[in-house]
Amino acid sequence: MKKITFLLTFFALSNFTYSQVDKVDDVIKNIMQKNRIVGLQLAVIKDNVIVKTSHYGLASVEDSIAVDSQTIFSINSITKSFTGVAIMQLVENGKLNLDEPISKYLDKLPKTWQNITVKQIVTHKSGLPEIWDSQGNLLSENSETLLQKIKELPLIFKPDKEFRDSQANYLLLGMLIEKISGQSFEKFITENQYKKAGMKNSIKAGIGDFYNIIKHSAKPYSYFRNNILTNVYQPIPSNLYPAGGIYSTATEMAQWVIALQSNQLINAENLNTLWTPIRLDNGEIYQENGFLNQSSIGFYSSSSEKIPVIASLGGSRNALYIYPKDNISVVILTNLVGSRPENFIKEIANLYLAEKK
Repeated sequence: MKKITFLLTFFALSNFTYSQVDKVDDVIKNIMQKNRIVGLQLAVIKDNVIVKTSHYGLASVEDSIAVDSQTIFSINSITKSFTGVAIMQLVENGKLNLDEPISKYLDKLPKTWQNITVKQIVTHKSGLPEIWDSQGNLLSENSETLLQKIKELPLIFKPDKEFRDSQANYLLLGMLIEKISGQSFEKFITENQYKKAGMKNSIKAGIGDFYNIIKHSAKPYSYFRNNILTNVYQPIPSNLYPAGGIYSTATEMAQWVIALQSNQLINAENLNTLWTPIRLDNGEIYQENGFLNQSSIGFYSSSSEKIPVIASLGGSRNALYIYPKDNISVVILTNLVGSRPENFIKEIANLYLAEKK
């Protein structure tokens, strides 16, 4: 209770680090108090220029260390967007064909996987089995054991007949990237995305999981256990790093968005492919309920014609919203699992969208 009291007092006294005093800071402060968010970084892009970066709260409650502009956050499943870009980079360089079966590139696959195409993997229409057991636990934290256990399971549906977001797809995408490029997943992302976008802190942080010692990083917390602030245990098998192993800052994430939208990472045609909504075998776009009701390669999107959004979410604590029509993007990284910034990121974006009207 002492830690929580200190944290709330920290917010109440407004001891936030402001890059500038404006409406955005006031909105963020109120959101953090309302949702009991521990630490947060923000970056806003307008017309391919970063117009706002700021940081608030604590990176470590235990040691009373504040978040600053260099604090490293796990971006969790936003990593999938980097993996999607990596796949399209291989396509652009003529090294990968989305319509080919994965067996053309990978050996020792089960017979039922032989004819699954790369496209079915990246669009989650592969039918690959889940990496979780019936209790929601990882089949194994060991990469080799996890892959072997998945290989022994039957497909959960016939390829192309359904859509189901499966982490196993990213396990295979990582294998494809490494086999085709001849580099580790981390090396490929570093050379082809981090360096091109100038993401120096992300390079230093490396790609990994809960067990990695990452200097100047934000500790993850949650209120899931009896509504009390606790630490979070988040191990990831190394072959699932393409699904959630990247660490970065909001500012460097913004740099990556600018590089992506200005075709420094992939050309306009491949960016369009990356963001094109997934269709089922009947030709209809796959849609779910809610605002982000469509999916593409590594991203979510909204079917709203008035204010279209391309989004990437991670760990129930990070969100990236791209408004392509208005050329505005917002990045929010937090260290509170369950903060769900997708529920309030639009409140920040609206302050900038209003200026464009």
